Amino acid sequence: MAAAASMLKTTFFILKPTYKIPVFSLFQSPFIRSIPNKRTLHHHNRRHYQLTRKFCYSQLAQEQSHRSRANVIEILEERGLLEAITGDNLRSICTDSSLRVYCGFDPTAESLHLGNLIGIIVLSWFLRCGHSAVALVGGATGRVGDPSGKSLERPELDIETLERNISGISGIVLKILGDISTDNNSIKVLNNYDWWKDVKLLDFLKDVGRFARVNTMMAKESVKRRLESSDQGLSYTEFTYQLLQGYDFVHLFKSENITVQIGGSDQWGNITAGTELIRKLHQSDSAFGLTFPLLLKSDGTKFGKSEDGAIWLSPSMLSPYKFYQYFFSIPDADVVRFLKILTFLTLDEIKLIETQMKSNGYLQNSAQKKLAEEVTRFVHGEDGLQEAIKATEALKPGSETRLDWKTIEGIAEDVPCCSLSYDEVLDVGVVDLSVSTGLIESKSAARRLLKQGGLYLNNGRVDNEGKKISVDDIVDGKILLLSAGKKNKMVVRIQ
Repeated sequence: MAAAASMLKTTFFILKPTYKIPVFSLFQSPFIRSIPNKRTLHHHNRRHYQLTRKFCYSQLAQEQSHRSRANVIEILEERGLLEAITGDNLRSICTDSSLRVYCGFDPTAESLHLGNLIGIIVLSWFLRCGHSAVALVGGATGRVGDPSGKSLERPELDIETLERNISGISGIVLKILGDISTDNNSIKVLNNYDWWKDVKLLDFLKDVGRFARVNTMMAKESVKRRLESSDQGLSYTEFTYQLLQGYDFVHLFKSENITVQIGGSDQWGNITAGTELIRKLHQSDSAFGLTFPLLLKSDGTKFGKSEDGAIWLSPSMLSPYKFYQYFFSIPDADVVRFLKILTFLTLDEIKLIETQMKSNGYLQNSAQKKLAEEVTRFVHGEDGLQEAIKATEALKPGSETRLDWKTIEGIAEDVPCCSLSYDEVLDVGVVDLSVSTGLIESKSAARRLLKQGGLYLNNGRVDNEGKKISVDDIVDGKILLLSAGKKNKMVVRIQ
């Protein structure tokens, strides 16, 4: 502050204005006392004034940023997103200065999944608190495979698959976090193969390997678990993974000025390998590690899996509708905790939702609906959320929302489908069609369901057993939607 004030005094002295300098009341910074009125400046002094004004604005922005930056560590802790940090002084550093933080993602699939979402959310919190973030895709380490949490060695991926996965993951991260980043707090995606491809084994052993202690590496939880639980043991390739990830931190610390690495709790050993290497190679204690808890349900089972497999973040692998429905079905016991972890609602807003859930007038699944909306918007954007809401509302049996071909096609990948010709559909009874498409097992079961009011055509209840398909029933001349109850559906494409 004193240096800034001294510089300003010197600058104004060089200008030597012959007029009285008015106080510029818009700025209340203690080191900006006055700014000259540009209209009173002589032409040859305007350039000096513009430089001075630019300096004043810059200093003011830095001061305001310093005063307004929230403590991201406290936020993460309050929301259940903090497992451990390597040094408590990170709590004060994160408010005193802008940090650069990174999180690594292995390219084991073309899309990230729900388990990776917490890493993206933590990066987002750093961005929202005025820091900058880097997503590191493991184009090099993905060729080795992280043994953490695995009982067997990961299958080797061919180069073409690896490149496709890297591209897919990079696109997802930029799409989700791109709207949050600005010039001052940006998101950047890097591929560690860009520097590993030039590293020679002998140089690595000489420069890095001599600082690695085998007894320390053996004591890592990921290594111990693998040696104790697997008959196949641990390959040397997997054993060295922690060194590779550790060196990533060293490289980013040196070349990108990154001082914080984040990861799931199972990454603690790999993260501390990096902070130790930085301490030994660069004699620096300014590198930190932060871990967040793995996402688990209240019963202790892993969160992020459905009966059909992983909950992918890419809309090409899981539709926004299906993604939305997964969160809509979260049990009451988990919904408040997930609102804290997976959304950016304030804690007061979440507390209000929790209170409403206990009230007599609470509308069932309102909290789940809010959770589904917030997470779907974060991952798929406003367009993806609206697509999911529209499909959800339109596909409720008995809904008055008009169905169109695009809405039905939007869920076609998530429900059973079949293709029939016009001749196989026109003037065919709904009861017969529900059986021939496989929606219902038998005609007797279909008739029984119809009498109970549970058989639907394009969301309209079928009351007449003799109802036959007409041209007007075929939505946009292309498609039909049959429903047996609320959940069982069949999309019939007309060829």
